[in-house]
Amino acid sequence: MAFDSSRLDAALAALTAFDWGADPGPLATIDEAVVAAHGAEALRADLERRLLGVLAGTASRAAKEYVCRRLAVIGSAASVPGLSRLLDDPDQSHMARFALERIDAPEAGAALRAALATTTGQRRIGVVSSLVGRGDAGCVPLLADLLGAEPALAIAAAEGLGRLASPEAAAALAAAKPGPADAAILDARLACADAFLARGERTQARGIYDAIAAGVGPTPTSHRDRALRIAATRGRLACLDRT
Repeated sequence: MAFDSSRLDAALAALTAFDWGADPGPLATIDEAVVAAHGAEALRADLERRLLGVLAGTASRAAKEYVCRRLAVIGSAASVPGLSRLLDDPDQSHMARFALERIDAPEAGAALRAALATTTGQRRIGVVSSLVGRGDAGCVPLLADLLGAEPALAIAAAEGLGRLASPEAAAALAAAKPGPADAAILDARLACADAFLARGERTQARGIYDAIAAGVGPTPTSHRDRALRIAATRGRLACLDRT
């Protein structure tokens, strides 16, 4: 039985007035519509449009967070402008990123990449995390540029490149200049090597392990250097062709 969109009127009115501590029961109709929208494009588009109207209005933070969670499920490229406007909002940035990270449209990735130039502080670090969460290959050059940024951001960029673990990410880490994120960059290079090895790309993995071992040298002088040499040695052994 098709979902009756007219039922959304009262539910959306309740959502506009919703705040933490209120009975969420009246919102159940919206949840039902989200489920019904799967495979029903007209309903999905209508619900998306109406939720974006709430997001652009004066609803509470709680109501807007609810909208972001639902747009993460049903949102399309049409949701990107409205969500993007919240990326530097101290209260809404996290949930806007939550939605954009999950919307399967290239516009969402482009919006997050653009936000690297407009956000600051923890919100910018959050954008890095969301881009990596999307597996966004296009962000690699941007993260590479951030390896020389202030320590917290540079570390986040290094960790992100390690999670992406692409040849381009590995190359960016290898080319990084010395700085406050050096330890994170080495850890990220190991993460790339481990990912290459897991994918059967032993030549690429071995190259990274060799470089890390060479950087540490034959006689490590600190606990961390010893740990790095052990990790690199284990990786190199794992790369041996046993066939």
